[in-house]
Amino acid sequence: MNNQPCEWDAYLAQMTQILNVELDDERRAELRLQFSRIAAMAEPLMAFPVDDRLEIAGVYKA
Repeated sequence: MNNQPCEWDAYLAQMTQILNVELDDERRAELRLQFSRIAAMAEPLMAFPVDDRLEIAGVYKA
């Protein structure tokens, strides 16, 4: 697992450019806060040890 802090400002800059979206400072700060919260919630799940021999989930095909 990658324990290095995420560069949310760099991510937001890249995604706004790719998606051609303009963000004001207030909205950018709120997105940074929400991404940090989501990352904190996901951290225990991502740290959960999974056996390498565990079968992966199948892919749904319609």
